[in-house]
Amino acid sequence: MSLRLSTVILPYLRWHEGGRATWQRAEQLGFHTAFTYDHLAWRTFREGPWYGAVPTLTAAAGATDRMRLGTLVTSPNFRHPVPLAKELISLDDISGGRVTLGIGAGGNGFDATTLLGAGEEPWTPRERADRFGEFVPLLDRLLTEDSVTYEGAFYSAREAHNIPGCVQRPRLPFAVAATGPRGLRLAASYGQAWVTTGDPKLFETGTPEQSVDALRGQTEKLAAACEAVGRDVDGLDKVLLTGFTPDRGRPLESLDAFVDFAGRHMELGFTDIVVHWPIPDSDFAADEKVFEHIAMEAVAQLG
Repeated sequence: MSLRLSTVILPYLRWHEGGRATWQRAEQLGFHTAFTYDHLAWRTFREGPWYGAVPTLTAAAGATDRMRLGTLVTSPNFRHPVPLAKELISLDDISGGRVTLGIGAGGNGFDATTLLGAGEEPWTPRERADRFGEFVPLLDRLLTEDSVTYEGAFYSAREAHNIPGCVQRPRLPFAVAATGPRGLRLAASYGQAWVTTGDPKLFETGTPEQSVDALRGQTEKLAAACEAVGRDVDGLDKVLLTGFTPDRGRPLESLDAFVDFAGRHMELGFTDIVVHWPIPDSDFAADEKVFEHIAMEAVAQLG
């Protein structure tokens, strides 16, 4: 099994002041996919520039030729399946069939509170899981059927037409972010890939060894979810988004450090490693020359 190395480019740069050049450089370096975050705002970047994921990916589609593009991740926090499907079909067409939709249940950040009315409370984890459980199957239908009528607990669609559908058939791939049983079942049922960031409880005080053990447990639960729906887990790509395990930025300190990190996770069955494009003076700060060296050499070393 060969590793695919991808990157995530946060949408904080003006397109004509570094944004376009960054996406083009990612393709030149040979990254398999360049993702971006689909948030209204995110963490410490809230007080600075932050652009929309779909327009950014549309621009990136026009500025690149081969590299795949995607979100990590889109969520129901501020998305409705019907308009989202229309945007994805358009983006898939513009990119020539190079789009992957990273999709998850969402979290407690600004996405969860920005649209709240007076007196409204953010959804609980259970409510987010309930919505996600309806969101994914409906989006699957919207991207594969010419016309969809649906009435659910959270979403409705009345003769929602999506012609001609995706360039990729039967639809663009879903990379489902999940660690709980309901999300893992959605990944097993609808995903072409599964995404994890590891165990967040280990980020502050855990060790890399504990993180590997936790990820091993997650992959075992994924295998059980696939078995429950009659699917071979080996047919599902397994994506690790780095930067949120106890290793933090250490894998990007040198080529050897990254190869060691990636090799340990390949042994768990991971097919894809995603690294953050370096951002100075942030949690994702890294030496750009070392980063580019890793991008160009690591996959060959991992064989």
